[in-house]
Amino acid sequence: MNSRLYAGHVLHARFTPKKHRFTYRIFMLAVDLDELPALHRRLRLFSVNRLNLYSLREIDYLPITAPLHNATAQAVSGTATTERHSTSVTLTPPDAVAPGTIGSLKTRALAVFATHGVNLDPHARIELITVPRLFGYAFNPVSFYFAYDSTGACLASLVEVTNTFHETKHYFLGPEHRLASPPATSPAAFHTRTPKYFYVSPFSDVDVAFDFQLRAPTEKLAIQIDDYVGSQRTLTSHLSGAAQPLSDGKLAWFTLSYPLLALRIISLIHWHALRLFLKKIPWFAKKDRPADQRDLYHPHPSIASPASSPASRTTPPPSPPVA
Repeated sequence: MNSRLYAGHVLHARFTPKKHRFTYRIFMLAVDLDELPALHRRLRLFSVNRLNLYSLREIDYLPITAPLHNATAQAVSGTATTERHSTSVTLTPPDAVAPGTIGSLKTRALAVFATHGVNLDPHARIELITVPRLFGYAFNPVSFYFAYDSTGACLASLVEVTNTFHETKHYFLGPEHRLASPPATSPAAFHTRTPKYFYVSPFSDVDVAFDFQLRAPTEKLAIQIDDYVGSQRTLTSHLSGAAQPLSDGKLAWFTLSYPLLALRIISLIHWHALRLFLKKIPWFAKKDRPADQRDLYHPHPSIASPASSPASRTTPPPSPPVA
């Protein structure tokens, strides 16, 4: 089977206005979406859409049948523009998902890639890299999708970011972002820099740029996401890991090696937020910039209700997207 585990580390390093750095150990699932039913039957410690020690619920991902809050034309059509489009749009392409349903995760993934002009065969392989639920509890700051054609070539990637307010936003990296000369350890690599327009941390403004450097995973996982203000890199995050077999034995061992995985991630986020606050790092209130939080699902009431959100300036992107 293509599905496996990655065991590794996450590094976060802030460069300005004060330095702050920490690392923690993590493991992630890398699942071929076509293999979810087989994994559900084969593994005793992992289930799909059902409670277990570890589980994956398809409803946790790609909420494209929900309204897209503060949508832009770029998100709706995949075009390279940030022109305002509408305050609420549903992106589901015609006939991609049956009316009144959310469809399978594979169906929704195909629909999202099609929205961005990558039309895949229904049997194309789509790989999801994510943190599983633990005893039903889920907190997954970021998940990654990699789409492959029938020859095994990686055509595109999608980054799904979720903040502590349970809002979700997608960032697409397509053929135009694929590097002509990928690293020797990966069959394909993608790079883009794009305006964030999403509230991820109170210590990072919403209109900085995300710089994504993704490698199609093989025996090694290597992903880097940086924050830029203009040409200045202010924050870097690295995710690295080594492939391991997806088995009950490994899951049992990882339960001891990575105790309370999802709870530990959310705890570390709040612990280091407190440390940044004590260092007097400037912070930004979420409700102060509602107009600059765009193309997201499940908006928090602080920005979803016009009456509770003050007027906000609309700023141009900090730098134009680059391939």
